[in-house]
Amino acid sequence: MTPEALTPERILEATEDVLRRYGPAKATVVDVARALGVSHGSVYRHFRTKAALREAVTERWLHRSEAELARFADDREGSATTRLKNWLAALFAAKREKAGADPELFATFGVLTGEDSGVVETHIGALVGQLARIIEDGCDRGEFAPVEGDFTTPARAVFHATGRFHDPVYAAEWSRPGIEDDFTAVRNLLLGGLRSR
Repeated sequence: MTPEALTPERILEATEDVLRRYGPAKATVVDVARALGVSHGSVYRHFRTKAALREAVTERWLHRSEAELARFADDREGSATTRLKNWLAALFAAKREKAGADPELFATFGVLTGEDSGVVETHIGALVGQLARIIEDGCDRGEFAPVEGDFTTPARAVFHATGRFHDPVYAAEWSRPGIEDDFTAVRNLLLGGLRSR
């Protein structure tokens, strides 16, 4: 590959492969450059630091999750209750899948969660925004009890109440027996709390 053909997208694809091979602690920009057949300086022309490259990979990875979940938030055909139920189940399933099938990239996300990264906050904001749209729609349809103030507050509460099922800190628990029952109990409790009386 010539340096002229090098694009940010190709760099991010190669970085994902390198992270999968070496893990976030050992992967270097030199490894990425070597995989692309370019100098590490060529990579730095697109991403100024290793941290910037790692954030871009994580952001790309998280955007895929957001897009998968957006279909529940944006599909106004089904009931808000069903959409919220499915959104929460899809988030839990996606996090479990990524933790098991893509552990190195999941570990990178875990590292960024512990740092002061705007990428993670932006991701959480997008997910809370999706929840807020579902809750607002549920209130408009009379499925959910009226909400005082904006819809972001209850959306953030639902997000935090289900943290055990999507926060990387709890990833080790996601494969233990009984976790599905725990998830269902929390989800049903939240749906009951939102339901219109």
